[in-house]
Amino acid sequence: MNIYVGNLNYRVKETDLQQVMEDYGAVTSVKIISDRETGRSKGFAFIEMEDDNAGSKAIAELNGAEYMGRTMVVKEARPRD
Repeated sequence: MNIYVGNLNYRVKETDLQQVMEDYGAVTSVKIISDRETGRSKGFAFIEMEDDNAGSKAIAELNGAEYMGRTMVVKEARPRD
């Protein structure tokens, strides 16, 4: 399952997010999206999890949760058109 995580603190690192998500199941990849010119985080990421059930549970429990001072938006990522 591909999961979108938004409204992240700009200081959050990929390893931080991976640790949070691994509480729910195996994480295949974590990618924080960054600005091409400055290299700074844009405040959102995509996370892939092996198990859809684990992904669904993570979404249900983490959406609206506070992490590093920000309220996260966590939902299933939509495919690009």
